[in-house]
Amino acid sequence: QVQLVQSGGGLVQAGGSLRLSCSAAGRTSRNFAMGWFRQAPWKEREFVTFLRWSGGITNYADSVKGRFTISRDNAKKTVYLQMNSMKREDTAVYYCVAGHPEYEWGNKEFAYPYWGQGTQVTVSS
Repeated sequence: QVQLVQSGGGLVQAGGSLRLSCSAAGRTSRNFAMGWFRQAPWKEREFVTFLRWSGGITNYADSVKGRFTISRDNAKKTVYLQMNSMKREDTAVYYCVAGHPEYEWGNKEFAYPYWGQGTQVTVSS
């Protein structure tokens, strides 16, 4: 079992930056990964990014590439999502996720059994 606690988020103007954090507690094993999904109003939840603990491999949705960066603190078992050059379409509830996804499933919701409580991010014009 893995427990996730998110922090960060809030209101930012377009073009600005925000950082989200997510700390994991519990037992992990091979293929452990953490990442982020988001859900905008009236839209389906979508993949944002993930990071594999082994090797530090990352993957990003096309919509955030070059603007968002996921990083980690191994000692704290924490991931960070640095969001720069934010756009109104980044407005959503952001969910931290954790699990042990097989390689090809890193961007799939079903691959992550552990979810954070969600945090609202709002980008104003």
